[in-house]
Amino acid sequence: MPTAQGLLEQIRNGDYDAAFRKLYARDEETVSRQRTRYCQAIQAFQDMFGENREIRIYSAPGRTEIGGNHTDHNNGVVMAAAVNLDILAIVSPNAEPVIRVHSMGFEGTDVISLEHLEVNPKEQGRSASLIRGMAAKIQEEGGSIGGFDAYTTSDVLRGSGLSSSAAFEVVIGAVLNGEYNQNRFSPVQIAQFSQYAENVYFGKPSGLMDQTASSVGSAIVIDFKDPNAPVVDEVNFDLDKHGFHLCITDTKGSHADLTDDYAAIRGEMEAVAAFFGKKVLREVDEAQVWSQIAPLRKSLGDRAVLRAIHFFAECRRARELRCAVAEDRFEDFLRLILTGGHSSFEYNQNAYSIRHPKQQGVSVGLALSQHVLEGRGAWRLQGGGFAGTIQAFVPDDLLAEYRNAMEAAFGAGACYVLNVRNYGAVEVTDAL
Repeated sequence: MPTAQGLLEQIRNGDYDAAFRKLYARDEETVSRQRTRYCQAIQAFQDMFGENREIRIYSAPGRTEIGGNHTDHNNGVVMAAAVNLDILAIVSPNAEPVIRVHSMGFEGTDVISLEHLEVNPKEQGRSASLIRGMAAKIQEEGGSIGGFDAYTTSDVLRGSGLSSSAAFEVVIGAVLNGEYNQNRFSPVQIAQFSQYAENVYFGKPSGLMDQTASSVGSAIVIDFKDPNAPVVDEVNFDLDKHGFHLCITDTKGSHADLTDDYAAIRGEMEAVAAFFGKKVLREVDEAQVWSQIAPLRKSLGDRAVLRAIHFFAECRRARELRCAVAEDRFEDFLRLILTGGHSSFEYNQNAYSIRHPKQQGVSVGLALSQHVLEGRGAWRLQGGGFAGTIQAFVPDDLLAEYRNAMEAAFGAGACYVLNVRNYGAVEVTDAL
């Protein structure tokens, strides 16, 4: 294991440039920025925990949803991808039964005793609960745990729709897996442990898509037919090859009053399933829905019927998107993105809340995207919807125009220009 000072010299000398090109982007500006970022993080670790300790660096990426909008909660199929924004953890094991994590931009240091891993209600909603939950779950699954000191820094901005919390959970799991378990746990297992920590310790009933995309990396399709054993199929995705960028734009809408809107999607899909005596839509034969439109409308209303139609089509699209990427059919990929976006807007109806008709930032962002990109790219809402982020695939020659249009509407810095990252959670020297 290298010392902090030795690693600083290697990074400054360019020894990690190949890893940076793989994890982030190939251009020299990005590589130079990562050299600086890594060196600043190592120095901050030394300032916090002492100089010239032996260290390793772990990275876990954020993620974006590509297909399967609002299908996971009914045991459906989704497509997601890791992106080239990540959380870094500078890590050094210690000889104590204690984990200490200090995160850039936050006051104080989380200090977790490994002798007390039960749920602490006072920690709910805080990062400390995620650290404790990850350690507890790894131990419960027969793994080893031990103390370490860590400094983390993240460019997966909170509230950006790119799953900063999942990246944090996953990087803690990667540290414990690498430092104390010789990486015996698979990326999917680390994702499942992360979901457990978020559900049980943090107190948020999240699904598994975010954690799996961060832990596994690349573009992936996840089939949740058995949510306890999801099937993950990954494929490398090179946007640079096609001269495109992935853009995520934050339309700056608030999620604070949208809980009922999100719950209604799941509730209405499950109500259609219950009409046929099933728990979730995945257990229903799609042909039954089409044959029973009239009684479904009378019993549950039109929106529930439309959301069920969206579910079945989105599950198919998620698989088709994966095949289009694997077979390098990029025009088909763009067409499927557009079709899925229309389905979310028209059938799933999560572009805006009907309770707040004057607040339609997502719809405006999609209209602007169509205005700039029609015939050249693709755009859709992603994630929960109603407010928040949209996604677009933008050709190189329209990137500046597109970014300027989005930031003129939603503010400077609202549009993130990204690429798909073909690595999940890694100890960075492994990416060389």
